[in-house]
Amino acid sequence: MAKALVGYRVANEPRLVLETIELRRRVRDLEHLVEALQRDNDRLRENDRVREDVRQPDVVGAAVPTIAG
Repeated sequence: MAKALVGYRVANEPRLVLETIELRRRVRDLEHLVEALQRDNDRLRENDRVREDVRQPDVVGAAVPTIAG
């Protein structure tokens, strides 16, 4: 099947030609889906890093006394 996907095999049967075309389309669709999921994952990880930076205590401002005490 891998040879049919890559195109090394010459298929004379119309059924095999159609199956190869469909498999190539499906592989292309899945590759696009993986790329989109990787972009989403990278974006979510970047958002998590930003949130984590906001959660870090302010070391410089921690020693400054306030009016309340």
